[in-house]
Amino acid sequence: MRYFFWLILVFVSGSVLASDSLNFTSKEVIYGRKDGMALTMTVLTPKDKPNGKAIISVLSGNWISSERMRSRFPEWSKVYVEHGYTVFGVMVGCQPRYTIPEEIVDLKRAVRFVRYHAGDYGIDAGRIGITGSSSGGHLSLMIATADDVTDPKSSDPVDKVSARVQAAAVFFPPTDFINYGGPNTSGKINQAGLVMTRVASAFDFKVWNDTTGTFVSITDTEKRLAIAREISPVNSVSADDPPVLIIHGNRDVLVPMQQSESMIARLKEVKVTCELIIKDGAGHGWRNVEEEEKRFIAWFDKYLK
Repeated sequence: MRYFFWLILVFVSGSVLASDSLNFTSKEVIYGRKDGMALTMTVLTPKDKPNGKAIISVLSGNWISSERMRSRFPEWSKVYVEHGYTVFGVMVGCQPRYTIPEEIVDLKRAVRFVRYHAGDYGIDAGRIGITGSSSGGHLSLMIATADDVTDPKSSDPVDKVSARVQAAAVFFPPTDFINYGGPNTSGKINQAGLVMTRVASAFDFKVWNDTTGTFVSITDTEKRLAIAREISPVNSVSADDPPVLIIHGNRDVLVPMQQSESMIARLKEVKVTCELIIKDGAGHGWRNVEEEEKRFIAWFDKYLK
């Protein structure tokens, strides 16, 4: 299919264990605020043999950070904690209220917060990895490929530290919203597809209007396409990006495997360490992901030195 893109889902599985059956402590913290609301993350700290490394887990599906994801996060992440990682389950301001560019800003804030408070969490500020599935994978790659821009003049010390990560491992991420499944020959955004798949709000890009004192939707096609390019990680790859591992099912009809193939091809062009693992017969998520999670852990063990 060669539409602008289709529905982005995140696969969830497994039951939630009681906290006292898991070998970690859990704490919810505020990493920032916007529009009078708190931005939160859940921090899981291993009780035994912490390795001093951090994993940021982006809790997002359909570009929505849901309470269901937050509640299941400890169970999903126990494999990382068992290997000594301190894991940060990050919630972002999300659609339908906020768009993808705003979600990226939130996630950068989260990385900076973790790095600034590295000493408080007993981690090395230079050994931070990131992971996510589907839209969470997309947001992870946007962080992995972002330029290292800080704000030295900010009154907030968190803004003065880097939002870079040192490794990324993700499942089935969308990476190119212009060429989704193949080359886009129409030069247009498939707005009907966005509405049908209920992700239109995530791409309802807005600009501030001083006259009306409101945010107004951007309707100009070229401007919308330009933003779509900017939020496609395939277009922000550079030679200084961290190692990237992607696992993708070859029967995924929601996020075509072409998305991961294009990303890996671009990373290889600039000689960034990367790998694509194809899950034969798998669609957009699958049960029993233990083997794939072991691959992720091995990747982080290797590159978060």
